[in-house]
Formats: sequence, structure tokens, C-alpha cells
Amino acid sequence: MKNIVFLVIIALVSSSASSKVTYNVTSFGAKGDGNTDSTKAFLSAWSAACNSTKSAVIYVPTGTFLLATAITFAGERCQSSSITIRIYGTLVAPFNYAAIANSGDWIRFHRVNHVTISGGTLDARGGSLWSCKTSGKSCPSGATTLGIYNSKNIVISGLKSINSQMFHILLDACTNARLQGVSISASGASPNTDGIHLISSNGVTILNSKIATGDDCISIGPGNSNLWIQTVACGPGHGIRYALCNILFGCSIGSLGWELDEPGVQNITVTMATFRGTQNGVRIKTWARASHGFVTGALFQHVTMVNVSNPIIIEQRYCPDKNNCPNQVSGVKIKDVVYDDIHGTSATKVAVKLDCSQGNPCSGIRLKDVNLNYVRGNQPAVSSCAYAAGTASGISNPTSCL
Repeated sequence: MKNIVFLVIIALVSSSASSKVTYNVTSFGAKGDGNTDSTKAFLSAWSAACNSTKSAVIYVPTGTFLLATAITFAGERCQSSSITIRIYGTLVAPFNYAAIANSGDWIRFHRVNHVTISGGTLDARGGSLWSCKTSGKSCPSGATTLGIYNSKNIVISGLKSINSQMFHILLDACTNARLQGVSISASGASPNTDGIHLISSNGVTILNSKIATGDDCISIGPGNSNLWIQTVACGPGHGIRYALCNILFGCSIGSLGWELDEPGVQNITVTMATFRGTQNGVRIKTWARASHGFVTGALFQHVTMVNVSNPIIIEQRYCPDKNNCPNQVSGVKIKDVVYDDIHGTSATKVAVKLDCSQGNPCSGIRLKDVNLNYVRGNQPAVSSCAYAAGTASGISNPTSCL
């Protein structure tokens, strides 16, 4: 009987192993010497995997593989039930930023389903473009390192992205995506290098990741819903922003409300995150323009701030250089936002700033166990409110202005 059970187990394991087929990019001509353009080899490996009737693995061994031009992996006609891209080496962009800077994305996935990107490093070599931008010259906006569009059932695990020209990872119109153990880094002086930017996506989970960039760690744009962000370490950078907002920079919702008929943002959870030396912590930012957009059902919970300039901030008068929005008020409605157990230190005296829209005030704001100390001198931190209504309970440091 034991022998029969053993043989059955062996048969099942063998069947599982044979249900996947592996394609090594070097078999298609890729070379990990850092100099040979491997773009065509990667596309050939993708085509083989896509046309497979089995689950497929694209294997990228150790080495440095040059992708000298923008590359798109299209999934509209894929037969394979799932494709895993297992990267052990590093993919690098060309040193000349102009080769990809006007392409939108360096590496793009379009209409794919059940795709996993596992391990490896993406190095977009964006330093020369950053220098161009900061010099005041006329420069291209740059390429997102990894852009995923109109796709579902995506997993990105253990991936490292460095030196992006612009955004590191972008998810646009995606459903059911999981990013776990992601590491993102760029110089603190690098412009527009958001770590993860989300647009019109539903059911995105971001776990156990480290993000340090010159802009937002995570930026949440219009049309996003049902997002879960947990155990993310952010800094330096802008934070997490709702874009309707932006993140240095932190975790941001925004900037929102540029368009009149703009989809809203709802059901967002950010929990067990740490912001260290960022410009912003948890931020909701909207343009001072007419809009039908909204933010509702946002929860920021168990968040640690370490020397953060704006730990908690709602900014609804965003109008840089007074262009395109002078003398207007934000039409974006912000309601039912909870800040629960936000603690640590503020680099500025105003640790909580709720600057809401005069024409569409914030409502249902809840502050619970907020404990933020001003790091300089013996002065206490303070809070500032404009057109914001809600409640405060538990620890209230600084004293609530609601």
C-alpha cells in the first residue's frame, strides 16, 4: 500500500513539473555581457511562452542584459494560462537616455493575464536625464521603467528597480495585482521618480516593500479602489499621496481633480508603514479646480513618522505657479478619512494640516490616537484646520483642531 501511495505522489509531482515549459532567454540569443542588445531575444522568448499551451516560465539567468530600446510584451493573443518571468540577473537600459526617454515606458506589459515577475533588478540608468532636468535645459519627460496596462492577476515579487528615468512601476487599469518584497531606489534629487504609481486600478495589494526616491513613494491617482498597502518603508521621498495627490514624498492620494469629470478614489488602506525623513507622510492633494472627483473610505493606520515634514496633510489648494487654477476652489469631495495610531516625530511645527476646500469642505475626518512630537526645541507640535469637520479621540497630540 505504501509503495502505491509513493508511486501516486511521484506521478503527481511529475505531472505538475511537466505542466510547465521553460524558455531560457539565452537560447534565443540573449547575452548577459551588458553590451549586446537582447531586446529581440526577450521578445522571442515571450512569443514562445505566450504561444505555449502550457504554463510557461521565461528564465533570465545571472548576468547583465541590455534592452537597448523600449519593449512591449503583449498578451492579447496568449494561449498560455500563466507566464512567470524569473529573473536572476539585471536588465539595463542604454546609457544614452534619449534611446527610451520618449517611449512612455521602457518595459511595458499590455493586456496580460496571470503574469508573474519574480526577482531580478531593473536599472534604467536615469542619472543623465535627471541631470538634464535639473540643469534647466529642455529635456524629455523620461520613461517609466515598468508599465503594466489593462491587465489582471499580476504578481511582482522580489523585484528591485533602480535609477528610473521617471516612475519606477506604473499600474494603469489593472485588476487584482500583488506587489510583494519590492525594492525601489533613486537619488533623493531625482525628479518625478515615483516608486509605484496607480491609475484606475482595483484590488491592488502592496506588501513588505522598501521605497526611496526623489518623489512619491506611492502615488494613488484617479479611479483607484480597494487598495491595500501594508508594511511599506518609505524614505527619502515625498510619502504616499492620493493623486488626487503625491508621495518624498510619502504615500499620496493625488494630485486629484485636474479634470471636471474625473473618477474618484475609494476604499484605500495604508497600514504598518514607516516614513523616514520624507517631505510628506500620508497626504491627500487636489487641484484647486472644479471637479466631480472624490476621496472616500481611506484608512491610515499604525503609521510611524520619523522626522517627517508633513506627517498628516490634506492639501486642497494645490495650484503651483498659479497656473490653470487661479482664484478657484477644489471640487473634489473628501469624506470618511480615518487616521488611527499615527505616531512619531514631525520636522515642522505643524504636524497635522487639514486644508480642505472652501467650496466642498471635508467631512467625516477621524483622528484616533495621533501622537506626533515636534523634533526641534521644546515647542509642542500644533495642528491646523480649514473647512474640515470630524472628530478626535484617544491620544490627541497635537491638540486636534477639528
